[in-house]
Amino acid sequence: MKIVLLGATGMVGSRIAAEAVARGHEVVAVSRSGSAPVDSPRLTAAAGDAGSAAEVAGLVEEADAVACALVPPRDGSDPCAPFAALYDAVLNGVRSAGVRRVVIVGGAGSLDVAPGTVLRDTPGFPDEVKPEADAHAALLATLRGVSDLEWTYVSPAALIAPGERTGTFRVGGDSLLTDAEGNSRISAEDYAVAFVDEIEKAAHPKARISVAY
Repeated sequence: MKIVLLGATGMVGSRIAAEAVARGHEVVAVSRSGSAPVDSPRLTAAAGDAGSAAEVAGLVEEADAVACALVPPRDGSDPCAPFAALYDAVLNGVRSAGVRRVVIVGGAGSLDVAPGTVLRDTPGFPDEVKPEADAHAALLATLRGVSDLEWTYVSPAALIAPGERTGTFRVGGDSLLTDAEGNSRISAEDYAVAFVDEIEKAAHPKARISVAY
């Protein structure tokens, strides 16, 4: 497949790029810097602004799928409006290019932990992370009204960090996945495995999935 990856140089994006090229896919890795997240003949690095629908349209032309590993602004301001505007540009650019498949790195804060309660509203959820969680939740709500694109929103576990690629994990839906001890975690490497699985199989169009051990 030809995969255009927006936000390719971050912790998660770089691992998605590595996983995709390891499986033989052609990856166009887009970031503001134009840096290559991994060294591979199957990867082409490109500089681009995901906030420009015109630039996105040019970058994703003839892609089989667009992968988005974009994050809300972390400058202390309310990230909801800028993040919404960013994804408005991304989705409009994808539409203009005639691409239908979009797989998005999501957040965990909007996952259900009990009837009527999401992770973001539980005691102990870090206050500093709540604005980012709210921005991701608003994006998911917007996506659920999108019918003309085959989108999938992939939420990680409550804790995602660099680690080991085991290839063993669970895939769920709108509820937080926890282990027998109540922990919810996933390595960025295994999250990338699940993410590229979804790009390849398109098993959950127009839906949110979650990934955890």
